Amino acid sequence: MQKTLALVAHDHKKPDLIEWAHKHRDILARHNLVATGTTGGLLSDALGLPVHRFKSGPLGGDQQIGALIAEGNLDALFFFWDPLNPAPHDPDVKALLRLCSVWNLPVACNEATADLMISSPLFEDASHQRKMPDYGK
Repeated sequence: MQKTLALVAHDHKKPDLIEWAHKHRDILARHNLVATGTTGGLLSDALGLPVHRFKSGPLGGDQQIGALIAEGNLDALFFFWDPLNPAPHDPDVKALLRLCSVWNLPVACNEATADLMISSPLFEDASHQRKMPDYGK
């Protein structure tokens, strides 16, 4: 089952995300990858895989990924964010992470969590469906 996975990283965390993605390239290659602008270009070059690139995070890329979440078109977010260097678009980052909680979307914000998430037997189990909240009630 092919999933849509978003890969995002703040500037100081881009090397960590690229190194992590190299370790998990075989799994990532089986899925549709999307990313914010610069991160997407770096990942595509490093992995030799197609990555759909949205705008840079500060220019709206975080919100474009947020729209995927709200529309139910994203299956997981790997967001290596830098808690020690606040970004000027910090409210966008918090909104993106909030949407993950609102829509019960798996999100990994560091390498340890990303390793656990991608190595879970449920990650590529086609019969596993995450519970989607119904806010229409």
